[in-house]
Amino acid sequence: MDLRQWIANDHASVKTRFENAIVAHVPLDQWTTSGDSAAPSPSIAWLLFHATYHQDLALNTAVRDRQSMLVDHRSALGIAHLPATAGLTEAEDRTVTEALGLDALRAYADAVHTATAGWIDSMSSMALDSIPSASWRLEHLAGIPAAGELQWLHAMWNDKPTAWFVQWECVGHGHTHVGEMTGIRNRLGYSPH
Repeated sequence: MDLRQWIANDHASVKTRFENAIVAHVPLDQWTTSGDSAAPSPSIAWLLFHATYHQDLALNTAVRDRQSMLVDHRSALGIAHLPATAGLTEAEDRTVTEALGLDALRAYADAVHTATAGWIDSMSSMALDSIPSASWRLEHLAGIPAAGELQWLHAMWNDKPTAWFVQWECVGHGHTHVGEMTGIRNRLGYSPH
């Protein structure tokens, strides 16, 4: 197996795991519920939006020097009135979650996944070593200021090679949050066992 196929398989496994663990068991109308009234935890909708937006910004903006796909999905998602930073923090912002149209969220997540998979299929393995101007692109293409509440994101993405964006934001970050979603699924009582 070559490197590109290995990366493609890793990326595809995030969606497969999400479909099998969440979509197959949790009704869409339960995606905005945290599943834990004693200790607040994020909802499935928040985690899916958060992970998708990170992947979108990482690959499309930081690496490919383009606007995020979210720009074209904001109205359908119901978040056109919210700032570009909405959805990027690790802690759930219920204003975002409650605004999200869940069918539109599925469509956005699918569109980002498909676009990432297409880029992986056509990428040159040499591109993985390049270091994009991620912080500059976040600020100037996505409108996410380098100072303020998301300074940590700029610092985390600064001077990272493209391989890191693919390994973490397109694969690892997604798997991490699907694991969280699975815990929420279980707390909501939709465990397949």
